[in-house]
Amino acid sequence: MNDHISAEDLYLFHQGTHYYSYRFLGSHEGIFNGKKGYCFSVWAPNAAQVRLVGHFNNWDGSGYELRKVNAEGIWFRFFESIPSGAAYKYEITTPKGIQQLKADPYAFQSELRPATASVTTPLSSYVWDDADWTTKKAESDPLSEPINIYEVHAGSWKKHDDGSLLTYKELAAELIPYVKSLGYTHIELLPIGEHPFDLSWGYQQTGYYSVTSRYGHRDDFKFFIDQCHQENIGVILDWVPGHFCKDEQGLRLFDGTPLYEYADERKAEKTQWGTLTFDFGRPEVQSYLISNALYWLDEFHIDGLRVDAVASMIYLNFDKKAEDEKIYNYYGGEENLEATALLKKLNEIIFHYKPNTLMMAEDSSDLPLITSPTYLGGLGFNFKWNMGWMNDTLEYIERDPVYRKWHHENLTFPIMYTYSENFLLPLSHDEVVHGKKSLLDKMPGDQWQQFANLRLLYGYMMTHPGKKLLFMGGEFGQYAEWKDKEQLDWHLLDYPLHRSMFEYVKALNQFYLQESSLYEGDHNPGGYEWIDPHNPDQSIITFLRRGSSTHNELIVVCNFTPNVYYDYKIGVPKPGTYLEVFNSDAKMYAGSNQLNEGSHFSFPKRWHGFDQHIKIKIPPLAVSIFKRTVQIEDKKNPSKQFASEESAAERRLGE
Repeated sequence: MNDHISAEDLYLFHQGTHYYSYRFLGSHEGIFNGKKGYCFSVWAPNAAQVRLVGHFNNWDGSGYELRKVNAEGIWFRFFESIPSGAAYKYEITTPKGIQQLKADPYAFQSELRPATASVTTPLSSYVWDDADWTTKKAESDPLSEPINIYEVHAGSWKKHDDGSLLTYKELAAELIPYVKSLGYTHIELLPIGEHPFDLSWGYQQTGYYSVTSRYGHRDDFKFFIDQCHQENIGVILDWVPGHFCKDEQGLRLFDGTPLYEYADERKAEKTQWGTLTFDFGRPEVQSYLISNALYWLDEFHIDGLRVDAVASMIYLNFDKKAEDEKIYNYYGGEENLEATALLKKLNEIIFHYKPNTLMMAEDSSDLPLITSPTYLGGLGFNFKWNMGWMNDTLEYIERDPVYRKWHHENLTFPIMYTYSENFLLPLSHDEVVHGKKSLLDKMPGDQWQQFANLRLLYGYMMTHPGKKLLFMGGEFGQYAEWKDKEQLDWHLLDYPLHRSMFEYVKALNQFYLQESSLYEGDHNPGGYEWIDPHNPDQSIITFLRRGSSTHNELIVVCNFTPNVYYDYKIGVPKPGTYLEVFNSDAKMYAGSNQLNEGSHFSFPKRWHGFDQHIKIKIPPLAVSIFKRTVQIEDKKNPSKQFASEESAAERRLGE
């Protein structure tokens, strides 16, 4: 490694097309002109002077001046005397002569909060052992494979008895086997980039390249991911390119002028969050953000990025009140054209370098084509969080069952747009904080009905098209909403109802993995078919899920009332014998055990638009799932027998 930055590095960075800018900006250990030490590079185009300060010089930058290597504002210097693990900042003299201390935007490690300096980091010596996972991922098609995500806030999943945080290595020892035992395919982590305030949960960062020191060293984080992969668990990281916090050591007014943020305060200010918006049109900011995405994917083998708050990026007036002055783009619209262009560019680059990445948009807007390719006018993501399904479903299931029939469209409408995007169904941290109550506490009725409703919600989500996500604590029915200062209420597992919920989620996840019809057709309209969406009076919906094989079908029945129904007719597509293969009302899950035992023969009489039907018992506040176990290809032979059985049953009902 030479003691200078190449002309190509400079050119690409300032063009907004350097996608590995972290390899030359920031601090780097190496040998320069035959001497071992650290070089420091920082972009500060309007600074009058940049000096390096830290413990190594008693925070006095005299003699530690960096030199400006180009007119566009890259400053550089190599120091032989600075050791690894040294805290440092840049002392930047602004155009007005004011000296300010800034953390390194490209630092790989930071001091443990509340300290705010960057830390010199030696070259990583970590040796990965996830080759099998990498090979498997390269051959995968995420659209047709199971994706069931356990969303985690590392600081509050579990803590030590004294309240201290688990380290990355401790999380590897406890979280990974826990998630694997439950049958999840992925862990999604709330942001891991360095952030000064615990209660921002990582969404207001100062160190985009710095793995937070709360839980240990960056190589320890690599160990955590490596262990996940060795257990066939993918890792998705929440990523926040939309805004950054205003803390004085961070990116705000980095060289005394708006640099990473918009110069126009109306575009820069995120008043809802008290943060600043990145200047998405500035080439150097584009290099910074796209390089950061690739940094997590390349250096840490992250499998996917959940891009936070996409709507806040693509709409200029996202958080403005009615009385606020609106801002508009060149064409008179409210879309942020630079942000849209950046997101398209981001996804094109990601899929060029890392084609099997999960790029998930957390987008609350109704903008179309979020998951369409950019060459077709889309933003280029491969998944989008289905916020509409989440809002409609929670609004519906929070109602007392007696009123649900007047809101039946909350169940039936989401399927109308299910195949307009590649959707993921989220029951995330956002739904269980800030007075929204936990998922269990949202449920109406007495305690038994609350647990039954929650089992029904999970069963309905698991059988609805779309990949799945559940926030930690939901798996055992935490009563209190998420307490971000405390660990989950693990003591609840000592109580039978919560333990039964835990076992139910485990069984449901395993059932999902075993039944390919629940995921192969998630993004193919042929993977879903209504049997009966038109029964609001009884609040029952029935539908089919199909896999790639014509014989791979499940019949799903969801009853959103506490009533039990007998000899309920369900249209089925093929003649044969049907068996109930899953029932959320089973006794083992603390249900009332209204099961469909034995085989159910189809009757050759038209019902729900199908030539055949079966008669079943509908359990209360439950999802029951049926599968054809005996195939009858010749409809003529069994017809008289089944018809006579049906007639006899109807006569008995009439009597």
